[in-house]
Order: sequence, then C-alpha cells, then structure tokens
Amino acid sequence: MNLRGKIIKAEDKFLVFGIASAAGVVDAQGDTISIDELERAVYDYNLRSRAGSEMHNGERVADLVESFFITKEKAAIFGISDEHIGKWFVGFKVSSPEVWQAIKNGKYTGFSIGGSGRRE
Repeated sequence: MNLRGKIIKAEDKFLVFGIASAAGVVDAQGDTISIDELERAVYDYNLRSRAGSEMHNGERVADLVESFFITKEKAAIFGISDEHIGKWFVGFKVSSPEVWQAIKNGKYTGFSIGGSGRRE
C-alpha cells in the first residue's frame, strides 16, 4: 500500500514537514485504512523505525523529528478542526544533500508511506 501526502513546508535547515497519511482516504489500490489502524501503525513506526528512505529503496536519507497523529481527543484539546481528525503530521530531518535538492527543486512534492497488510 502506498499513500501520498503533500509536503507543506521545507526549510533551509534540511527540515521538511507535511501530512504523511490520513484515515479514510482511498489509496492507489482502492483501499482505505481506519483511524484505529492508522493510529496503531503511526505509533508502531514511531517506536520501531523513524527512518525515511528515498522512493522506498531502503537506504536511510532522513530521520523523523516530529510526529503528531490527530485523534478526536487531541483535536478538542488543541482546538484543531474536526476535518483534521485521522491525519498524521510528520517532520523529517533530511541527511542526503541530493534528496534535499530534489525536494527544493520540486521533484519530490510529498510523502509516500509504504506498508503491507492483509485483505479481510
């Protein structure tokens, strides 16, 4: 499964931010992920990986520095609109100068989340 999220901010500190995924969004294979499943996947990624690769090639080119999954409870506490519930906001520190240039030049305009699952 691959989901794409638009990069919404890139800084000259080699930091890039954006929405990585969202519950209920139909992916390229016609699948969706529930808010509960995405929340579990987000926390698992935060605990086990935090690595970013270029186009899913496995080589680490960035590290997760921010991760915020918006639940109903968090939205209420922080005054976030309900339309953002189920979205996963991330920030990465890019370590590859080549990848950073690709982001700055517009070659990479979003995040792509790879994963696997079992159809039920």
